[in-house]
Amino acid sequence: MGPKKKKKSSGKKKVSKAERLRLQKEEEERRLKEEEEAQFQAQQEEAARLEKERIEQEQMEKLEAKDQERRESELAELHSLEQKFLSAQQWKTDYRAYGKWEHYLSCDGSPDPTVLQEINTFMSLWRDDQNEDIQLVMEKGEQVLNLIEKLQFLLLDTPPSEITEKETVQYQESILELQNLLHQKYNGATEHLLKTANMYEDSETGNMQAVIKDKNVTFCIWANLKKKVRLKNHVFCEAQHGFDLPKSLAMSSVAVRILHTYYDHVSPLWLQCQSVPRLEVLDSKELTQHSKDNVEEPEEEEKKAREEPSMPTEEEMCSDGRKSAVSFKENSNSIADINETEEEIEKKSEILDISSQVQHLLTQEEMNEKEEAITDENIVDLQQFVPVGGVYHIDALQLPPQVKQIKDWSMVEVLDVGLQAYSYPPEEAEDATHPPIQITLRLSDNVMYFEDPVIARWDPAGQQWRTDGISNITHERQAKSITFEMRAFYTIALLQDAHLNMPYQAWELQPTGMDEALLIVTTVFATIQIQIKGNQCMLSSVVVEEKDVLSYVTGKWLSPVDLRAVLKKAGVNIFPGAYSHKYVSVNKKVSEHLKADSVKDWSLYMFNGQKAQKLKITETSEAFSDELEEDSEFHSTLYHMLKDCASKEAIDKVETANFLFIDVVYQLLLATRVLTYS
Repeated sequence: MGPKKKKKSSGKKKVSKAERLRLQKEEEERRLKEEEEAQFQAQQEEAARLEKERIEQEQMEKLEAKDQERRESELAELHSLEQKFLSAQQWKTDYRAYGKWEHYLSCDGSPDPTVLQEINTFMSLWRDDQNEDIQLVMEKGEQVLNLIEKLQFLLLDTPPSEITEKETVQYQESILELQNLLHQKYNGATEHLLKTANMYEDSETGNMQAVIKDKNVTFCIWANLKKKVRLKNHVFCEAQHGFDLPKSLAMSSVAVRILHTYYDHVSPLWLQCQSVPRLEVLDSKELTQHSKDNVEEPEEEEKKAREEPSMPTEEEMCSDGRKSAVSFKENSNSIADINETEEEIEKKSEILDISSQVQHLLTQEEMNEKEEAITDENIVDLQQFVPVGGVYHIDALQLPPQVKQIKDWSMVEVLDVGLQAYSYPPEEAEDATHPPIQITLRLSDNVMYFEDPVIARWDPAGQQWRTDGISNITHERQAKSITFEMRAFYTIALLQDAHLNMPYQAWELQPTGMDEALLIVTTVFATIQIQIKGNQCMLSSVVVEEKDVLSYVTGKWLSPVDLRAVLKKAGVNIFPGAYSHKYVSVNKKVSEHLKADSVKDWSLYMFNGQKAQKLKITETSEAFSDELEEDSEFHSTLYHMLKDCASKEAIDKVETANFLFIDVVYQLLLATRVLTYS
């Protein structure tokens, strides 16, 4: 046998036990060393962090101490500036008194709407006036609208200290009475026209058709004199409104009226009299003490604010006395209430007198309860959607007996029932299916509909706008018309989202001269430019899709209250309400971009009610932080914060600016609330 072969080596050296223990020891020493180094590094980092926090805390305490030292002097300086608001308030008070005196001296026969005896006498005389000529009624109607506007302006513009609760309720009820009386007169004029329908007979169809309008209202009246099925539809060429009736109505003695009022006297009064928050200027002692209290007990005040939310000013200023006047308002615009005797009118006047004494005003809590109780999706939320473009009263009326010519005599049967509604669908067949009425409305050129409007009908029983009963809606944007079908004859409004222009995309307030400025608000749909000069403001332009619109309201100097009303009426709402935060996403922390230098980047500032500070973050920062910008300080007001980077010339302009100009700028900024809704 040959020699045995040697076993191949495995290539691995067998580690002895001693070697293994040595390696384990080295590994353990290395691990402990790394842990010690990591612990040491963590201790160093923690020490550095604590040192940084200590330095920052010391710096913050120094800044706060410095802020406290000068707070009283800053608040005193602010108080001297706020005296300009008191001066403006006094000027407006004197101006209102001067206006009353001028009205007294003019002796033009028009009543002072704030004097109950005068306004009641005016309404009583017009009720007794039997002249129902449509042109005279429309002329008188313009005077009534002016009286209503004066009362609404007083409710919106008068400080709470200058108007009592009794006066507020009196003005509200006078407004409701005037609105009701005006609509009664429109109905009387309609009846007068229908009695002489043959005077407006159309040569082609033989039916009556008439369009009568002025700047406040358009009457479109059609009377079915021939009762032919083929004549069941009609278009009023001058107004471009039209209808298509069911065949049963085409064979009946019926008249159709489309009464378009360019104002809204149907919606609740609180919607017509929304105000904005007001500035309450304290005296210097109260101001200083108030500031100290805020500094010493911020947490307690925040807790109180959470527990007891403040009442919105618009509800306080125009809580509208809906409970006191709602019984009067409920059916004020219905055809069935036209035929009132003198006894009924006197009875209503007595009810008004009693209700004005009772003064049942809705509180904010009651309104919130009412909101929570609304579960019907067909009920329009008037805090979210508002009528734009006026109201369309679309009525079917019974045709009264017509005038007959017998030789030289004009004879007509006189009925003591007045104007009566034609019931459709018939009450005795409510369960049966009846064809709908098709209506076409030409949208007003003086109103901007940025989106398809919501069509709603007025429910007099529930005192609310509803969307049910209306179907097959077609909106022709180019033709500016809207066609729809409805189950019965309704009072119609076209509604628009009150917040579709919010939040704003951008805003800018720039001086253009001494006591002159330009406010530019850019929204998703429009760019609005408002010029400010002295104690007035003017809508310079409204640009939509690079086109100037609403030229009929631009170039007119108005008060801020009037400008606000004009823009909202035109469908351009850039004025948030107290409840707008429920419908618009806004930052809870109020921060805004203020331009310190036209060349440098924009700076970010924050004012939390206690102190103002410049923020370290920029517009491109991914997350919000209230970290203070380096080399900046705290101040008690945003005004003093900006003084750090403002020129002496700029500060001098602020201090020498006219108090009326400052008040107008303040009113516009407060009304638009650009600091919150941008």
